[in-house]
Amino acid sequence: MKTVHSNGKRSKKKIEFTGAVAEDRIKPWDFPRPAPEVIERYLNIDDLTSTVSDILDQMGIRGGIPGSVLQPVIPGKRIVGPATTARHGPERKDVSRMVQDKDPVRLGMRDVREVAMPGDVLVYDGGGRADVSSGGSLAALFSTTMGFAGTIFDCGVRDVDAIRRFDYPTWARGVTPITGKYRFETLEINGPVVIAGVQVLPGDLILADTSGVVAVPCSHIETVLMSAEEATAKEHELSRAIRNGASLEELNQILSMEKW
Repeated sequence: MKTVHSNGKRSKKKIEFTGAVAEDRIKPWDFPRPAPEVIERYLNIDDLTSTVSDILDQMGIRGGIPGSVLQPVIPGKRIVGPATTARHGPERKDVSRMVQDKDPVRLGMRDVREVAMPGDVLVYDGGGRADVSSGGSLAALFSTTMGFAGTIFDCGVRDVDAIRRFDYPTWARGVTPITGKYRFETLEINGPVVIAGVQVLPGDLILADTSGVVAVPCSHIETVLMSAEEATAKEHELSRAIRNGASLEELNQILSMEKW
């Protein structure tokens, strides 16, 4: 285990890498993170992922992922936070041969958590392999104690009862008892990843709720937030009018019906 010191804002924290991932595969992690008040404003948006997905559509940005594809392990949770990313690929050797040869585990889950900061969302690109787990009870416990907002797995998870017991927000491609050890190798930490067809870069803002997951490019966080707040205010006005018995013409004046 090698100890290094991070740069920038994290210079006071000692980072301990496990050696499971070559250091040249771990990219700089001091990307700009949004202020806490920005996160809170996003969390106050009604119909969070639906509202923001519509705005990204209008901007021509692909960012939305259905909840039927990356499913919430604990329905009812909602999270917002910057992405710390990891990309997994299949090991080249068969599991039994790796065990027989006493090969090291090259799955760097601990290293990902070392470079992440409290409030981050851990985003794992597992190539959509729902049959193999990249996280379970211990990962959820570690992530909870380290203050991460949640984890998005484009692969499988296991120990679902424990994840729910720890109340740790988790979204995944599938549920499986099969471990990723000797099946996955961590190819890169904090590089570009693709989850369910959506590209995510470190520092992009990840939103997730029961409807699904949305990735907001870091360069558009403020712009999308203002548009989402405007859309939410307009929907509140429309809801009040519906409750007060407004006519279709009156409702259309508030918000044209093709935008409902």
